[in-house]
Amino acid sequence: MPAPAAAELKELALRRARLMEAIGRDGVAIIPAAREVVRNRDVHYKFRQDSDFWYLTGFNEPEAMAVLAPGRAEGAFLLFVRERNKEREIWDGRRAGPEGAVADYGADQAFVVGDLANMLPGLLAGRGKVYYTLGEHPEWDVRITACVREIREVSRRGPAAPTEFVSLDTSLHELRLVKTEAELALLRHACGVSARAHVRAMRSTTPGRWEWQVAAEIHNEFENHQMEPGYGSIVGGGHNSCILHYKENEAQLRDGDLLLIDAGGEYHGYTADITRSFPVNGRFSGAQKAVYEVVLAAQLAAIAELRPGNSSGRPHEVATRVLTEGMVALGLLKGDPDELIKTEQHRRFYMHGTGHWLGLDVHDVGRYKLDGQPRPFVPGMVMTVEPGLYIAPDSEGVDPRFLGIGIRIEDDVLITERGPEVLTGGVPKRVADIEALMAS
Repeated sequence: MPAPAAAELKELALRRARLMEAIGRDGVAIIPAAREVVRNRDVHYKFRQDSDFWYLTGFNEPEAMAVLAPGRAEGAFLLFVRERNKEREIWDGRRAGPEGAVADYGADQAFVVGDLANMLPGLLAGRGKVYYTLGEHPEWDVRITACVREIREVSRRGPAAPTEFVSLDTSLHELRLVKTEAELALLRHACGVSARAHVRAMRSTTPGRWEWQVAAEIHNEFENHQMEPGYGSIVGGGHNSCILHYKENEAQLRDGDLLLIDAGGEYHGYTADITRSFPVNGRFSGAQKAVYEVVLAAQLAAIAELRPGNSSGRPHEVATRVLTEGMVALGLLKGDPDELIKTEQHRRFYMHGTGHWLGLDVHDVGRYKLDGQPRPFVPGMVMTVEPGLYIAPDSEGVDPRFLGIGIRIEDDVLITERGPEVLTGGVPKRVADIEALMAS
């Protein structure tokens, strides 16, 4: 991936400035890059940068470390990176090296990552708080805590040692929760391409094709736009649609079955997350349509709740109510909807939440509660809305017409001052629109 352009560098600098303002001159932040992971023997998985590190640096190499030290005379933004190595670059590709980290990524100073251990005492001494998330990088946990201990041992003769470790969840992740216009531009692109991939999948689906063939249509659309799957694509036909995290994608599609596709492409780190459920032969049966309409009504009602000031728990409450009333109407559940919700009987067929934050991670960072209460929505948050009903083929006491029907409908929604903006509206989801598209 090329070095950031001037506009991107400015955006990255603003993010770092916001974080340093949040941690104050008494703090220092340490953010490790991701490591390469071996897939088998000497073959690695494709490298994917740590989202926090990427958000602050735009630097897409492993074995690196970013340090933010507000007020440091020699510069507040330091990058520690792999050294240039002509032989390794022949095999694995170009490296920025310390010089490139300064020239191309805006670091005030850059060093070889091996120098960090010797420089840590000078970076931490005199700081009250170390903003670093313990437990995610064990090798660095040991080095950093040992450094603090060493500073503490000599602090009577020099600068004081830090007295507190603070998780980045309390600062950086709260910044990431509300997207900037630059972030939204990337997310809109990811959502637009992902929507086209789902449309392509619908048009290519016919009885007799295989789940993996439909997945290939989706992934080809991603790659045609310099994107890749943001998570493992779910393409589940028939009874497989009732498996929430179905990943095999290996069954043949049968006439009369539904197909559930949960897939989203990632662009410059930002991922879409879309689910559609539709008939393999292009026409909903009566039972399929009845269940589908309940899920769609729940999704539309939940989307309407994504407005500034509303509780972030409200979409799930509303979706659960509509789904439970619909299950009673269909005969899937019996009883008073209030009592069924109170006793969680609805979870027999709807066992997950209605949405999650979206951004650099498909299940993006940011707390859902503040002071024990669901936090209110503010403009710039992005959330998925994905109610569903899953009637397993072995469900007891259920009308046989409904057995094996699994339906989920998911869109990505931006909270704005004007109300919810559906970023993935390019994929049809009303019954008539789906059937018309598949007939075209």
